[in-house]
Amino acid sequence: MVEAKFYKKLDGLTVACELCHQACLIKNNSAGTCRARINVNGKLFSLVYGYPAALNVDPIEKKPLFHFQPGSLSYSLGTLGCNFKCANCQNWSLSQALKTEQKTTNLTEPEKIVSEALANECSSISYTYNEPTIFTEYALEIMKLAHEKNLKNVWVSNGYMSNQCLEKIIPYLDAINVDLKSYNEGSYLNNCGAKLQPVLKNLKTLKKSGVHLEIATLIIPGLSDDCEMLKSLTEFLAEELGTDTPWHVSKFFPAISWKLKKIPPTSEEIIFEACDIGKNAGLKYVYAGNLPGDERENTYCPACGEPAIRRFGYEIERFDHRGRCAYCDKNLDIFE
Repeated sequence: MVEAKFYKKLDGLTVACELCHQACLIKNNSAGTCRARINVNGKLFSLVYGYPAALNVDPIEKKPLFHFQPGSLSYSLGTLGCNFKCANCQNWSLSQALKTEQKTTNLTEPEKIVSEALANECSSISYTYNEPTIFTEYALEIMKLAHEKNLKNVWVSNGYMSNQCLEKIIPYLDAINVDLKSYNEGSYLNNCGAKLQPVLKNLKTLKKSGVHLEIATLIIPGLSDDCEMLKSLTEFLAEELGTDTPWHVSKFFPAISWKLKKIPPTSEEIIFEACDIGKNAGLKYVYAGNLPGDERENTYCPACGEPAIRRFGYEIERFDHRGRCAYCDKNLDIFE
């Protein structure tokens, strides 16, 4: 095991974890909420450093990131454990694994991750599948090496990292998709076991830092489909993060969720209504997710309305010219 960062020792062999806003007080021989960090005689250790539970080459659009290196490949990794307990989680076999000390792979050094990314002609490395905050020690070492090899670093996150964690990763973080699950404190507490306000604060910090930011919201019937809530959410995005911030509105499928198997899938009408709410709030780029072939997956110029990128699933066709509209030369806020 590798000693963790982001913690301080307290009296009686208890430690205070400072990695995320759960702020766990962890007694000796116990783990925190994420189950990925354990206190051994007053020292906190990572149980997942060097042990990815999933490794894949993915299109960057899968994250989803639509305005960051469109059409590129990203070498993706995740471990076991998570600091949230979202009932709708689709990667619950990883995120909610009870025994994170159970290794699913051999030790994989950071150098190996970077070399595999290069060998697979990837433009970036994505820290995804579970919450990357909980394996920050491992991610940071990979991120530093990635930048040395001109690889970009991408996080797919719930945005609940601590201020200390955020300060350390931002210098090496190129893009992030944050899952803004709702704009309601009760929903966050009841469905995720977390609070909303730290996420909102981190989003503003990320945007101000210059990290490329995109937001995803899963529309779950009865949990996150309230139109007034979505109106407040999109007004926050437009006013606090900027109208150029892409918003991905995704359809919920109960069959792949952890606990919400009796909730019906989201109707297309609700997805379309959410997209309209985002547009009415002034957001330039609003996307319907999990609806392959729908025109709302495409990127259109916010000035003239002409198509810039067409998508079907993870396949894309580009009409833009180096991130600018081919028809009116409008900047499309695309990072190449």
